[in-house]
Amino acid sequence: MARASGKAYRVIRDSIVTGSFPPGSHLKEELLAALGKVSRTPIREALRRLCAEGLVDFQPNRGAYVTTWEQRDIEEIFYLRMHLEGYGAQLAARRITARQLATLRSLQDRMDAATARRSTPERLNIIATANNQFHKLIVEASGNRRLLTLISSIIEMPLVLGTFGRYGDQDLLRSMSHHREMIAAFEVRDGEWARSVMQCHVLAARHVLARSSRLAAPPRAASDRNGG
Repeated sequence: MARASGKAYRVIRDSIVTGSFPPGSHLKEELLAALGKVSRTPIREALRRLCAEGLVDFQPNRGAYVTTWEQRDIEEIFYLRMHLEGYGAQLAARRITARQLATLRSLQDRMDAATARRSTPERLNIIATANNQFHKLIVEASGNRRLLTLISSIIEMPLVLGTFGRYGDQDLLRSMSHHREMIAAFEVRDGEWARSVMQCHVLAARHVLARSSRLAAPPRAASDRNGG
């Protein structure tokens, strides 16, 4: 049963993350069971797990639905990313290995090449995949396992993964420039530099998403959200 539940979880989660099940989609158990080739019991267990992760909402007498993102969600997620990934970059600057640094350069070369190929249909998929690996590697280089778990749960959300689909050419060029500057900070082991660039990078992504969603109001300060 555990294997069936794990399989159902991966199938449903992947479908949500890739956008096959967009926000607001009704997750019907019979269709999910057919998709995952399992019975309804592991489907229910998988849905409960996804609900705990914030990817699924249960509505009384209606069933499970893919979580719909609102302005508050955008603010909270990117505020967390800014601080957690900034801290991760600061730690990584002191602990990153030569091999990890070489991998970051290779991933960035791949993203730069894809960015230059404007007419290639799959370029955004290439960039998004390499970008996710780039950010994960930085957190891994920090050596903080708890931080890796926290950030992984955030950067794999559909809201974050889908951001590149909203980027224009200038947005992509700015994002790639941030990556190159982070690599430069890692090369000289400057944690403060790495942290500040990462935070600017995440905030820039937040504003791209806000602009495209017509949610241009700036994020509220933490004191505002916490009642002072």
